[in-house]
Amino acid sequence: MTSPLSNVYADAERAEAYATLEFPGTYWLAFRDLPTILAEHATGRKALDFGCGAGRSTRFLKELGFETTGIDISESMLERARSTDPQGRYVRVGNGDFSALASNRFDLILAAFPFDNIPGADNRRAILHGLRNLLDENGRMVLLGSAPEIYTHEWASFSTKDFPENRHAKSGETVQIIMTDVADRRPVVDWIWFHDDYLDLFAKSELELVAQYRPLGRKNEPYEWVSETTVAPWVIYVCR
Repeated sequence: MTSPLSNVYADAERAEAYATLEFPGTYWLAFRDLPTILAEHATGRKALDFGCGAGRSTRFLKELGFETTGIDISESMLERARSTDPQGRYVRVGNGDFSALASNRFDLILAAFPFDNIPGADNRRAILHGLRNLLDENGRMVLLGSAPEIYTHEWASFSTKDFPENRHAKSGETVQIIMTDVADRRPVVDWIWFHDDYLDLFAKSELELVAQYRPLGRKNEPYEWVSETTVAPWVIYVCR
């Protein structure tokens, strides 16, 4: 039996719900500014989508004109990605094992949310360092993740009111959140990470932070924002 605290990829029902999710509500806010950010920082068109899951971020990059390879550790999620995007390139990798891509160098590596689901500082550092080695000399890594505040507020697409213990969590500890844009309302377990600890992680991975963004909702956008206009649910880091 799957634990009610299992992550979104842990069973077929969750994976199917996530596979059909595109960019509703608060998720839309995460991707709203990415085209402008990528245009500013990416100098080439060869991209790697790390933790691509069911392929929504890979398709997003392809629509922006990037020649994109999606990679993930979950074969079931990759099967869903290939089903939706038969012409796409999707590769399964082991945890931190990028040997299948060793001969590649990328102008852009996008990590859209996978670090919310990766435990352990040493594990994170090893993965980031491995990805760094896949960057072209002038390449950029863009890490999109959950800001710590997402676990302590209410949102258009998420609820955390049932988990007051989130407020006391430290970097690397688990937190719970409910996705309200899918029928499966079981709590999702993430690993929270704070800004100063990301800076330490980047330094230990030999990455330099060159820009960061915390997107806020605006009036007259196509969603009824809850906390989004005053608190940023996401953080976007650009590293080299």
